[in-house]
Amino acid sequence: MTPRTRFWLVTAATAVASALTASMGVWQLSRADQKRTLEAQITQRSVLPPLDAAALLSAQDHEGQLHRRVVLRGRWMPAASVFLDNRPMAGHSGFILVTPLKLSGLPQAVLVQRGWVPRDFQDRNKVPEVVTTADDVEIEGRLAPPPSRLFDFGAVETGRIRQNLALDTVVRETGVPMPAVSVLQTGTSSEGLLREWPRFEADVHKHLGYAAQWFAMSALCVGLYAWFQLISPRRRRSSHGPDPR
Repeated sequence: MTPRTRFWLVTAATAVASALTASMGVWQLSRADQKRTLEAQITQRSVLPPLDAAALLSAQDHEGQLHRRVVLRGRWMPAASVFLDNRPMAGHSGFILVTPLKLSGLPQAVLVQRGWVPRDFQDRNKVPEVVTTADDVEIEGRLAPPPSRLFDFGAVETGRIRQNLALDTVVRETGVPMPAVSVLQTGTSSEGLLREWPRFEADVHKHLGYAAQWFAMSALCVGLYAWFQLISPRRRRSSHGPDPR
């Protein structure tokens, strides 16, 4: 390989590496902006008047209503309750109790994440007793996506303890239609259920830190190229003096 060919190969590799690392830095900055925007949307929606059942069900864009407060009246469907396993809260492992709430005067129900309970480590198949009234209740909460999915092996789960719970599964098992959202019940802990739901935090400093690292790597690529391909060869030539031939 001639020196000229090696020079252009190194130049091309440096250009690709510096461009790639710089683009990763730009992407991290865009992620920070996206999270700032999302945090602003959540804050804005959280101070809007709460939705009632009619307003919730009539919404055309449920995703656009996420994080809004709701006040709903209805009756629990305890036979359809599911304890979602491996759900930590306040630093402890346990269950999230999920129960559909049949809305008063309406054919629909809403899936409610009622709160967290600790598990029995002596008997992993034992679920805690949670008192569920048969009377009509009024609950407060905020709209959230359906319960998050954890890794599983694709097996169809049944029973009161499950790793995951899909909304269409609840609809099929109960025969009651439900909107494509869930409600995180808020308010003081009751019925033995803890409700310290995590709040969304943009954590833009993490992305800004990553962006700084990527930009530093891009600058390092350019700096090393300039030193070894341009500056150092010129210094060697000047120190050796002109070619006597």
